[in-house]
Amino acid sequence: MNLRRHFSSQSTLKLSLGFFFASALLFFSGCQSESLTTKLTHELAPFPELIIDNGDDFVVIAHRGASGYAPENTMPAMELAYEMSAEMIEVDVMLSRDGVPVLFHDAKVDELTDGTGYLKDYSLEELQALDAGSWFSEEYVGTTIPTLEELLVWAQGKMTLNVEIKTEAFREELEQSVEPKVVALVEKYDMANQVIFSSFDYQILARLQELAPSIPAAVLYEAVQSGRKGPIDVVNELQADGFNCSWRLYSEQWQQLLEPSAVPVLIYTVNEAEQMAELIQRGVNGIFSDYPDVLAEVATAELSTP
Repeated sequence: MNLRRHFSSQSTLKLSLGFFFASALLFFSGCQSESLTTKLTHELAPFPELIIDNGDDFVVIAHRGASGYAPENTMPAMELAYEMSAEMIEVDVMLSRDGVPVLFHDAKVDELTDGTGYLKDYSLEELQALDAGSWFSEEYVGTTIPTLEELLVWAQGKMTLNVEIKTEAFREELEQSVEPKVVALVEKYDMANQVIFSSFDYQILARLQELAPSIPAAVLYEAVQSGRKGPIDVVNELQADGFNCSWRLYSEQWQQLLEPSAVPVLIYTVNEAEQMAELIQRGVNGIFSDYPDVLAEVATAELSTP
């Protein structure tokens, strides 16, 4: 897939002016010039193959599955995202007490299941005995927490995945940590060209780069770990293959820095159609949304307009 930007001449001019004034502001405020880096220092791993691809060079990403319609990070949410023609599904990965990668977002199970306490204190068997659907609606009573392996089996040859690894799954001892486990599973099912990793934890990204440099990994921008570095500096430091950030952070200055680099830019989490349209007009490569059907409609309308 060619992830080219969709910039109009008018928006480019606007961004150029915005970049000029933002650069001046950074200079006079004493920021280091390295924060304005636009040049990559490494070769990007190829973006994963989109099994479902409508050819518009924009990626519709179902955030935790179609989580606006079904309980997040569960197989019903994955099935709905597939039915809605999402081009990628994003999931969160944690580790059970016995070291099995499972799909779950929160550190504690309280809000998303009928259990209590930290997920890391539950074995896989105990986790899968929890009800992970009734919090959402009666329709999903009895829905279970899936393993990453279960998702990979379902998605093989069917759906491209963004596998976000949560910092709670990091362990100091590598053999006990999440990184070798997720890499082994992706390789077991021969899905290296169908997956992109991501994480807010820069230690995890560094390990993934060491373990599997050919599998693309995107940095989820985290301010404390990044210090005063700009987006390209962070990408370079981590040898990352993509840049994911909140729509709240995606300023015109950042856009101007990232645009010449060809680094794929994916923005989370956008559920309002007007905001989706604005970001698509600004040329982002993909958007994470709880409502992939809405995002797909907006993208079609925006990208089919002459």
